[in-house]
Amino acid sequence: MKTDFPPHQDYLAFAEKLADASRGMLLTAAMQIPEVQLKADASFVTSTDKAVEAKMREMIAEAFPAHGILGEEFENTNVDAEFVWVLDPIDGTAPFIAGIPVYGTLIGLAWNGKPFIGVMDHPATADRWTGVAHLFAKRNGQPVKVKSCARLDQAFVTCSNPDFMTDSELSRFTTLRKQVPYVQYGGSCFAYGTLASGRTDIAIDSGLEPYDVYASAAVIQGAGGYMTDWKGNDIDFNMTGTVIAAGDHDRLQDTIRILSK
Repeated sequence: MKTDFPPHQDYLAFAEKLADASRGMLLTAAMQIPEVQLKADASFVTSTDKAVEAKMREMIAEAFPAHGILGEEFENTNVDAEFVWVLDPIDGTAPFIAGIPVYGTLIGLAWNGKPFIGVMDHPATADRWTGVAHLFAKRNGQPVKVKSCARLDQAFVTCSNPDFMTDSELSRFTTLRKQVPYVQYGGSCFAYGTLASGRTDIAIDSGLEPYDVYASAAVIQGAGGYMTDWKGNDIDFNMTGTVIAAGDHDRLQDTIRILSK
C-alpha cells in the first residue's frame, strides 16, 4: 500500500533508543515487588510507570522539542503537532505487578494523527516488534507478516480482558465468542505482536486509549494487517476505546458486522 508518510529511518532509530532506555529500567524494577497505587479509573500504577514515561519524555523533549507527546501518566503536550509521540510506559501493569511476562513498553509516533511508527518492547522475553505503517514490520530484526484466515469459525482470537467491556460490549463479544473456536485471554500487548507475526488471527479489546494502541497499530499495519474500532472506523486520538485487529480483511469485516450491532 502506497503511503505519503515522511522518511522514517531517523524516527524509528530514536524510538528504539527510547525502548532501550525503558527496557533497562523495567528489567531492574522487575527484580523487586513494586509499590502499587490505584488511579481514579481503578487501574494500577507503579512508580516505574511514571519513571519510565518521564525518562522517555525527557529524551523526546531534547531530541524533538517541536513534537507533541500523548502519554498515560502525565499531561499531554502539543497534541495538534504534525508529529506526536504516543507512549505507554508499561502496557500490562497488572501482569508486571504479578510477574507475568506479557507486559511491555509501547512507543508510537503519529503523523498528522495517524499511526506511523511503532515499537513494542517486551523486556521479560527479550522480544521487540518494530514497524512502519503499511511498509514493514519486524520481530527482533526479522520481517514478519500477518496470516490469512479462511473462515471465522477457524479464527484464533485474543482478548486482554473482557472485564473492561461494558454490558453491551460484552453481549456482542459473547455473540462472536460463540462463532470462533477459541479465545486466548490475558496477553496484553504481547498478543498484538503475535498477531503481527502471523500466529493469531483477531485481537479484540475495549476500554483502551490511544497510548494502548498506536504502537501496535503501526506494527500490525506494517505487517499487512488492520486495526479499527468495533464500527470499522480508523484509529485516531478521539477513539472511543474499542479495538479490532486482524490479519485478514474479510475476517475483520466479519468481526465488525458482529461487534457493531
